[in-house]
Amino acid sequence: STGEFNALLISHEPMTAITEILNIGAKEAIMPHNIDKKIMNILNTQFKIVTTVYDNFEEISEYKYLYSDIDDIRYIKAITLLLNYLNETQKRTLTHLQTVKVLENKDYLRMDIHTKRNLELTETIRMQSRQGSLLWLLDKTKTAMGSRMLKKWIEMPLTDKDVIEKRYDIVETLLTEFLLRDELKSLLVNVYDLERLSARVAYGNANARDLLQLKTSLKELPCISEILKAIKFSKNINILTDLYNLLEKSIYESPPITIKEGNLIKEGFNKELDELKEARKHGKSWISKLEQKERERTGIKNLKVGYNKVFGYYIEVSKSNIPLIKEEYGYIRKQTLANGERYITPELKEKEDLILGAEDKIIALEYELFLNIRDEVKKYIPILQENAKIIAEIDVLQALSYCAEEYHFVRPTLTEKRTINIKDGRHPVVEKVMTDEFVPNDIIMNEDTNILLITGPNMSGKSTYMRQMAIIAILAQIGSFVPASSATLPIFDQIFTRIGASDDLVSGQSTFMIEMLDVNYALKNATEKSLILFDETGRGTATYDGMSIAQAIIEYIHENIHAKTLFSTHYHELTRLEEHLSYLKNIHVSALEENGTLTFLHKVKPGATDKSFGIHV
Repeated sequence: STGEFNALLISHEPMTAITEILNIGAKEAIMPHNIDKKIMNILNTQFKIVTTVYDNFEEISEYKYLYSDIDDIRYIKAITLLLNYLNETQKRTLTHLQTVKVLENKDYLRMDIHTKRNLELTETIRMQSRQGSLLWLLDKTKTAMGSRMLKKWIEMPLTDKDVIEKRYDIVETLLTEFLLRDELKSLLVNVYDLERLSARVAYGNANARDLLQLKTSLKELPCISEILKAIKFSKNINILTDLYNLLEKSIYESPPITIKEGNLIKEGFNKELDELKEARKHGKSWISKLEQKERERTGIKNLKVGYNKVFGYYIEVSKSNIPLIKEEYGYIRKQTLANGERYITPELKEKEDLILGAEDKIIALEYELFLNIRDEVKKYIPILQENAKIIAEIDVLQALSYCAEEYHFVRPTLTEKRTINIKDGRHPVVEKVMTDEFVPNDIIMNEDTNILLITGPNMSGKSTYMRQMAIIAILAQIGSFVPASSATLPIFDQIFTRIGASDDLVSGQSTFMIEMLDVNYALKNATEKSLILFDETGRGTATYDGMSIAQAIIEYIHENIHAKTLFSTHYHELTRLEEHLSYLKNIHVSALEENGTLTFLHKVKPGATDKSFGIHV
C-alpha cells in the first residue's frame, strides 16, 4: 500500500457506479448494506472485485486529521466507513495514510471502462498484455513510483490548461537540456519505491535491508534537487540530510533479512554495543589461540578446539592420543565419541560464558536499537511521501521527454476554440509495432465541422484513424507531446468510443443490445466538449434498421450534442447526409483497385468513397 487516499462522488445509478469503480482500478469495494445489490453482484461475479458489506460509520478521533478540511457529509461517511474497516482488519496503526484528496470529475478527462479498453491504454484487448498498449510505449520511467503515476495520468488525463502547459514546459526543457535529463535518469535508477518503503516502516514490517534501500535513495536527493532547480520545476524535494546521516552511521551495508539475529548495527553507533562486541572479540581471539597453546602443552598435534550449540566450546582429542592427557592439564571429560573424547576446562567454560553472554546481549541490543531507528524513520513518513510524489512526477516528465525525442512528437497547441487541426497525425503504438512505414493523416475539424463521416473498405485503417484521434487527445491532456508534425486541439471533457466488440456489463445481452446501451450512455452523457468515436454503429442488425439507427444517432449528435464526432460506416447511403447537415463532412480512406486487386493506401481524403469494396475483403 502507498497510503494514497482519494475521495470521489459517484452516482448510485448502477451502470455509472460500476464504471467509476472499474475506472479507478479497485480490487475491493467496501459498501454499506443499503447499496444496490445489483452493483455488488456485477462487480463480484463479472469483474472478480471483492465486495464487502460493512456499516460502521463512527468517527475515529486519531484519524480526523486526514479529512479535517472536508465538510461534505457524503465524503465524511465514506471516509469513516473505510477507516473503520481498515482499522478493524489491518490490526495495526495506519500512520502511512495520506491526507484525503477530493477528486472532482471536472478536473479530469472522463472515459468509461469500454473506452479505455478499446483504446488499449494500459493493456491490449486481445492478449490483455501490457506490451502493445500506450502505457508500454510511454513507460520509460526509472522508478516504480513513476511507472504507477504514468499509468494514473494515462487513465485520468487533465482538463486544466495551465497545469497541462506547465507539464509541456518541463518536457520541452528536458528535451533541450538533454544532458541534465540523462543525469536525472542515472540518479533516478538508484531511487527505490519510497511509497512502499514508507508503508513498510509505518506498519512495522521494514527490515534493515529496507532501511538500506531508503538510505540509497536518500543519497541521490541532493543532486536530484539541484536538477529540479536548474530546470525551474515548480516543486522541490526535502533532501532529509539528518535521516540520511542517521541511516549512514547506523545500519550495516550487508544486513541479514531478519532483524533478530544481529549484524544490523555499525560499530561506533552505540557505546554499550561496541563494548559487548569488543568483549566477544577478545574471547574469540583467546579461543583461537587456545588450540595452538594446548597442542604445545600436550604434544598432541591433531588436538582441536571446536564448538556446537549443544555442548558449547570443547577440546577434542583422538582415541590414540587419549593416554597422553594428564590430570594436571585440568581436562574434564564431556563427551565420548567413537574415535575420540571431548573435554572442557574451567577456563574454557568461563570464556564461553563471556562470549555467549555477549552474543545474546549484542543480538538483543541490536534489535532494540534497530526498532528505535525505525521509529525515528517513521517521523519522516509524510516528507518521504511528498518526496515520492515529486520524484514520480519528474520521472514521468523525463520519460515523456524521452518519448518526444525518440518518436518525433511535437508540442501541441491547446485552443479555447472548438477546432482540431492535426497535421500528419500518427497512431504511435501502431507505428511502433508495424514493420511497414506508417501512413500519417491529417485530422481537420474547424468550428464549422462537428462530425466526420468516414467511409472506405474494411481493413483500410478507419478504426486506426479514429483511435489515433483519441490517443492524440489523451497524450495532449496528460502533458505529453503528440505524434504529428503540428497539432492544435481543444481540451475535451469526455471521450466515448464504440469500436469493435465490448465486454457486457449486464450478462446475457446480444451484441447489438450492448452496442445500443453503449451508444445510449454516450448520447446521454456527452457534451459539446466531448469526443465521440463510433465505428460501424448499427451493423449488428438488419441493413435497413442498422442504417436508420446510424442516421438517427448522427442527426441527434448534430442537432443536440454538437460534440466532435468521428463516425465510420459501411452504409454508403449515409454520405448524403452532408447535403442537409451543415456541420457534417464526408471523408474516406482511399484504396486503389488495379486488375481486380485492391491495394489499401491508408490515406484519408475529403469526400465520400465513390464505391463499395466489400466484395474484395
